[in-house]
Amino acid sequence: MGVQRKYVGLAALATASVVALAGCGGSSGSGSGSGSGSALKGQSFTILGQWTGGEQDAFNAVIKNFDSSTGASGTYTPAAGGDEAGVLGTKVNGGAPPDIAILSLPGAIAQYASKNKIYPVSSATQQVVKSQFASKWGDLGSYNGKMYCVPVDASNKSTVWYNNTAFSNAGISTPPATWPDLIKDAKTISASGVSVPISVGGGDGWTLTDWFENVYLRTAGIAKYQALTEHKIPWTDPSVATALNALKQIWGNSQLVGSPSKAVGVPFTASVDNVFKQSPTSAIVYEASFVATTITGDKDPAKVGTDAKVFPFPSVNGSKPVVEAAGDFGCAFTKNKAATQFLAYLAGSKAATTLVSTPGSGFLSVNKNVQSSAYTDSTSAQLAQDMVKVGNKFVFDMSDQAPAAFGGTPNKGEWGDLQTFLKTGDVKATQQQLEKDAAAAYK
Repeated sequence: MGVQRKYVGLAALATASVVALAGCGGSSGSGSGSGSGSALKGQSFTILGQWTGGEQDAFNAVIKNFDSSTGASGTYTPAAGGDEAGVLGTKVNGGAPPDIAILSLPGAIAQYASKNKIYPVSSATQQVVKSQFASKWGDLGSYNGKMYCVPVDASNKSTVWYNNTAFSNAGISTPPATWPDLIKDAKTISASGVSVPISVGGGDGWTLTDWFENVYLRTAGIAKYQALTEHKIPWTDPSVATALNALKQIWGNSQLVGSPSKAVGVPFTASVDNVFKQSPTSAIVYEASFVATTITGDKDPAKVGTDAKVFPFPSVNGSKPVVEAAGDFGCAFTKNKAATQFLAYLAGSKAATTLVSTPGSGFLSVNKNVQSSAYTDSTSAQLAQDMVKVGNKFVFDMSDQAPAAFGGTPNKGEWGDLQTFLKTGDVKATQQQLEKDAAAAYK
């Protein structure tokens, strides 16, 4: 599934050789289309990403619109096996990068920019981003004060999804607003006959980092969240123990999550299927807004907004509501003129509207000029508006900002350490291993 695009390991970045690039991007469009139908006639460009299925269909629609208005010819290719990092690293290392790559980790953007492997956007493209997005989104695509990449889409990662029928059968009319309420309701759902009330997709380690980040954000606060993100405080800090102990209240309770040893083998898509398939075995699954893209087809006949509903990640110890976000960014790896203009178009509201309005795409946009009416369902529209309304008052995915060796590699670093914690529940040992791995990665 394309939703896993945000979490593929980027260890290949560390070993790719430096390709010397100089200068900056050329001409740009306004963000709403460039040229008069033939300005770029005969010019082609390539794009590498991880999107498949409905996401790929939506992105191809954006390319088609751009090509029609400019005469260019863009080709999108999803990385083989979903391993964009490996494919991209190999292409860059071999001196044949795609014209554009879609990157989801600000840490990866910084790594490529620091080695002069990507080009800054033009001043006109920068103005499109500055005028249509909260400034923090432009900052996330920047390095040393210079913008290299444009925001394409966003995910609200502070969402919990639930099966409305299972809640009704258990007599729960209002979704939980606090951590104790979540635990209480899950026990009530268990008593109603649901075998595993909370479905945890521990087989994909990134889901566990998202759990931790939301709990840590609510127990430690934004300042410490950012400090831990930058490794300015160690993972042995008492604040980490507080968050892990809170997580253990759910992860360590077999009545709520079933066998932790089994949960650690459940992939993300299966964790969603468990809640929304024809005969569900679970009632709650925590993950981002892109859960909606998995609730499709014969396996998951649930309808978003009716059968599949969502509530904000619950408050812990009276914490105020806060949004954790993630997103994808378009970055230029060559000076291809058509690609440069496509990035400007991609940053604008016209492209974003196409992305969110294509059925089955699951895309959200934080472009201020995208109308709620563009979305195919009211739940997605509301989640997007919630993110637009907070402006710069959000935090970005912690592991996405970390060095890839720690925050973005399957079965290693933070991913692997939290998988071990899910199985063992050993707080002290987990903290020590997390700090050991982080210290090595942040050198």
